[in-house]
Amino acid sequence: MAGNREYKSDVFSMLMKDKSNALQLYNAVNHSDYKDPELVELQMMDKGVSLTVRNDASFVVDAALSVYEHQSTVCPNMPVRSLIYFTNILERMLKDRNIYGRSLVRIPIPKFAVFYNGEENQPEQYDLRLSDAFEKPVDRPELELTCRVYNINKGHNEELLARCPVLKEYMIFVDYVRRYHKEEGYENLETAIDRAIYRCIEENVLKDFLKEHHSEVVKVTQLDYTFDRQIELEREDAIREGLQEGRREGLQEGRREGLQEGKREGLEQGLEQGFEQGVQTMKRVLKLSGQGMSPEEIARETGITKEKVLTILE
Repeated sequence: MAGNREYKSDVFSMLMKDKSNALQLYNAVNHSDYKDPELVELQMMDKGVSLTVRNDASFVVDAALSVYEHQSTVCPNMPVRSLIYFTNILERMLKDRNIYGRSLVRIPIPKFAVFYNGEENQPEQYDLRLSDAFEKPVDRPELELTCRVYNINKGHNEELLARCPVLKEYMIFVDYVRRYHKEEGYENLETAIDRAIYRCIEENVLKDFLKEHHSEVVKVTQLDYTFDRQIELEREDAIREGLQEGRREGLQEGRREGLQEGKREGLEQGLEQGFEQGVQTMKRVLKLSGQGMSPEEIARETGITKEKVLTILE
């Protein structure tokens, strides 16, 4: 779950604070059928990386510590973040246990999932691994962590969404916000969120939740959109800077390669021209010699030295 209010929360985190919703999502991901929400032990996270601890949900069910995070932007660093989340939670869980003793201290089974609903095209499902971030590739990493990423946009992972109505309804809400925000010309975000909330209530989508948390949903959704938009702008700036730098480097490299290529071509052309001129001179010397001219006369006629004439004749 999301941590202190100094970190950014979102609607997904708010929904997962409800044990029934958390258990529903766990059952959907793990194909289980637990009924009692009290089986869920929520782990509130108050440590994280900057503002990124805003979309996570972690809880213990059946000896498994599940860390779930929602992302609206593509982030390859989820395994690193999940490792930090897991160790923070584990540290708190084991604070009264003797991990230096002779008895084995058992820990929950770690499970990590990311639910992606951004607007960039992404696969249905894929895995992110901690070893992908290693400075050098290794055949057998001594520490590995795998995050399964689920694309929950419309038309993706429909079976998962069917097993988890709260997740499906959450995506309906997100889609309405996007639609109305676009209709508003990407202005008046608060109005777009309000329209989405009222429509969802009318259609019985997250009805009770939205009625109870209307103002907070507006606030955190605005924060999310502002945060994600900032990331998008920074990424666009980086791309532009990269393109400009690439063009400059490409131009310089092109000039260097062009100079080298010019030298090579000039040398080749020079050799070809020199060889051709040499052949023509030889032919002329032999022709003049056949006409009975002396080496001295041939030298004057062709413009080469008498020694070269004699060499050609030999």
